[in-house]
Amino acid sequence: MKGIMKISPIAAAVLCTLMLAGCGSSAVSYNDGTYEARSAEYINEDGSEDGNGYGIVKVTIKDGAISDCTFTTYELDGTPKGEDYGKKSGSVANKDFYNKAQKAVGACEKYAEQLVLAGNIDGVDAISGATINYSQFVEAADAALAQAEKKN
Repeated sequence: MKGIMKISPIAAAVLCTLMLAGCGSSAVSYNDGTYEARSAEYINEDGSEDGNGYGIVKVTIKDGAISDCTFTTYELDGTPKGEDYGKKSGSVANKDFYNKAQKAVGACEKYAEQLVLAGNIDGVDAISGATINYSQFVEAADAALAQAEKKN
């Protein structure tokens, strides 16, 4: 019988156990509603105000599942980071810096989409160039979902 791989009964039992464990649910259930949380403020190590701030996640739970999510990042002064983020005095002074800043802004929507698709924070992957936003997202999303979690 060429092409057929034989495995021992012990290996088969271990494999089945691992597969079944992976199929289990986390047993977390949520109350329907909209929940919002804010991350801590992130400040550059050198104390400069470029690239720092905080993030706010708003999660909507419907029928016990995450149905919608938004993630917005803000400068320390409360200005939302958007199409002007990375500009100096209203213009692009450093194209590379501006492109990196805009990549980070664009990642906010992707993080929110990943959370809705995955149904849990473990299913959200960091995006290269937007790791501070990822940390802010995870922190705020965890807090929002903790508010929504049903307590037994």
